[in-house]
Order: sequence, then C-alpha cells, then structure tokens
Amino acid sequence: MEDERAMEIDGQQQQREVAAAVPEGFNADYLRIYYGKLFPYGDFFKWLSYGNDAKHPGCDQSYIGRRELSFTLENDIYLRFQSFDSAAELESSIKEKCPFKIDIGPVYSVDPAKRHAYAQSGNNVFAPVERELIFDIDISDYDDVRYCCSGADTCVDCWPLMTIVIKILDTSLRGDFGFNHILWVYSGRRGVHCWVCDSRARKLSNEQRSAIADYFRVYKGGENTSKKVSLTGPVLHPFLARSYTDVLKCFFEDKLLHSQQLFSSEERCNKILELIPDENVASELHDKWQGNRRSSISKEDVNAARWEQLKTTLQSGKHKAQGLRRCVEEIVFSYTYPRLDMEVSKHMNHLLKAPFCIHPKTGRVCVPIDPNNCDDFDPAAVPTLSQLLGELNAAGMQIDSESDWERTSLEKSIRFFRTSFLQPMLKACKVELENAYNAKLEQSKNALNW
Repeated sequence: MEDERAMEIDGQQQQREVAAAVPEGFNADYLRIYYGKLFPYGDFFKWLSYGNDAKHPGCDQSYIGRRELSFTLENDIYLRFQSFDSAAELESSIKEKCPFKIDIGPVYSVDPAKRHAYAQSGNNVFAPVERELIFDIDISDYDDVRYCCSGADTCVDCWPLMTIVIKILDTSLRGDFGFNHILWVYSGRRGVHCWVCDSRARKLSNEQRSAIADYFRVYKGGENTSKKVSLTGPVLHPFLARSYTDVLKCFFEDKLLHSQQLFSSEERCNKILELIPDENVASELHDKWQGNRRSSISKEDVNAARWEQLKTTLQSGKHKAQGLRRCVEEIVFSYTYPRLDMEVSKHMNHLLKAPFCIHPKTGRVCVPIDPNNCDDFDPAAVPTLSQLLGELNAAGMQIDSESDWERTSLEKSIRFFRTSFLQPMLKACKVELENAYNAKLEQSKNALNW
C-alpha cells in the first residue's frame, strides 16, 4: 500500500515536472498548439449564431455569415471583415492563420467579405445592423487614484476597482434595464469587457446605446479639470444612491482608503482637498491634518482618521447650507465609480477582443468572469499559454482532441461559459425564434383569410 502511495506521489511529481517544462512566453508555435487543441470553436460559434445555426425554419441562415471577425496576425498584419458560414470554416481559418488577436465586430446587412461587390452596385447597403451592447473598462484610466501600480500593471490592491465595475454595471443592466444574458470577460491584461447579448440589446440603435452609456456616465471632464464628478440635484438618482450605499461607500472606507493610503502624504491629501469647492473649508481641513502630523496617530490609522475629520467637517450643520453635503459622495465616486470607454459602447461598429484569445503581452487567456463571484477573481491566477501547454504535455498529447481542455486549467472557464452563459442564452433564443416564426405564420394565415 505504501509502495503504491509512493508511486502515486512520484507520478504526480513527474507530471508537475513535465508541466513546468514549457518556457514562459507567447509565440506563434505555442499559439498554434492552443488553437489546435484548446480553443472552444463550437461554443464560440454557437454564441455568435444566437440559435440561427439550427434546422428550425425560422432561422436566418445568413446571420452568422454577416458577422465581422477581425484577425491581427504576427507583425501587426491586420485582416478585417473576415466572415464564416460554419464552425468548421471558422476553425480551419483560425488554425491556418494563427491570429495573435481576434476581434468581434457587428453583424452587417450583407456578408462583410463581399462588401465591395455591393459598393459597386451603387446603392450603399453595407451597414451594421446588429451588435451586442459592449463596455470596455481599463484600469489604466484609474491611474490618478491608485498609487500601487500604473499603466497596464495591476495587483491585489488595485484590481478590486475592476470588481466594483462588474458589481455596479451588472446589477444595473439586469435590474434597471432588464437584460439577462451578460458575459463579463477579463481582457487578459488590464481590464474587463462586458457583452450584453439579449436580442433587445443587440438591436439597439447608436442613439439608444449612447443613452445607456450616458446613464452610467458620472466621471466627466478633461485632463485639466481636477473635479471630475459633480452630483447635482436635490437627491441622488436611485441608481447612483443604490451604488453608493450598497457598494462604493463600503469599498472606499474599508478597502481603498487603506490599500491606496489615500491620506498618507501631503500630496495625496491635497488631491482630495482640491475636490472641495469651498477654499475656507479645504484650508480648515489642511490645518487640522498638519496638526495630525504632530500627533500620535499611527500611519495605518491616519487615513481613517483624516477621512472621518473630512466627513465631520463637510457634514456639520454650518457647512450643510453651503451645498457641501454632497461633497463626501463626490469624493467617493471620484475614486471608485466605473470609468467607461464611452465611444466603445455608443457605436455599433466598434470591434472588441474575443473571449478565449491569448493576450500577447501577458500570455494570459481572456477568460469569462462570474459576476456573482467576482470578488474571488484573481488576474494573476488566470491560465497562461505556456501553463496550458505544460498541462497538455502532462496529460499526454495523444488524448482525444474533443476534450483536451478538460484536462487543463481552462476547463473551469469553458464550463462556466457553457453552462452559466451560453446554454441559458440559447434557450431564450430558441423561444424567440419559435415565437417570431409562429407570429409570421399567423400573420400570413390571417392575410389569406382576409
């Protein structure tokens, strides 16, 4: 029995050694194996078909062939307006071209690969007609409020800013707008992408998309304005009030205040004081904090102590009348509220990186994020290309290619994509196709009867 256990441990040790044998990195050879063995073509194609790849007479057989996919090849060679009629065609093209990046565009009125033929006919029929409602958020847009990292870098102290984005937007998209089929994806490096896939969302016009994006827009102003958040009106909009009380306030006070040491230096304190429109009040707080420096407040407590002093000062009776009551909320929103790339959401023709791509800079897979457990998501723990290849080696390259991914750490992500997002969405698509088809039949029956 002991010998068996020793053999088992030896075997596991051997597996780990093989798995570690693939050097870290990103290159075309690694990518070729990934596309050959692990990329979930079937699920990917089913998602973008929205039920139109079935045999039902109500299906639009041309639908998937009108979707634009864009490939970025090695050396930044850019191929736009790729289109595919079947999962097999998509798979063979990706395997052959080995794109370093795949972007998803809209569904057009005609096959985008044949757009020139339509342009020559004189009538400009080539236009986007359908597109998921998308949101793109980068952590580099928060560089003025995080002190641990900058640019594309992230760590355990600043990544929770992305978690807040997911919590705020997901709750509102479902609760305020009634959307159900929402896919959150890690961008592979510095942010998150959101795909709202309900048919109602896909059919929104650019004006409607702009209206939804503006609904979420709180953080405004150019580089030269220090105050980017102005919460006007006698009361906060219910969505903002809920975001503040349910998510932002606790996150700011319990986590961000300490993780980013927001009041730990004169410079950081001044940055917050600039958000107070009354110079006398700002000066009063500055003097108090100068006094703190000489007191016995420890470095850990100084952030909490100064924040409490700021709140007490701004919310005291004498300042309430001066319209400073909202200032505390504005500071919290400035530091924590989602900062969206508005243009991506407003226009139907924007391209966005596909889930399950590999980010060339980090080697990480763009995996889906479960919005219900987004607090547990750690970008540093996301599978990398070399890690997956190591796991394939460890499992033995001869395994059945249908289920290669099941033997790697990608299994959890593909399983989540399939069961939590794809299957419920396809179920809804099937019901919609049936209803639309039956309504059409009823209409033609009534026309005949007439």
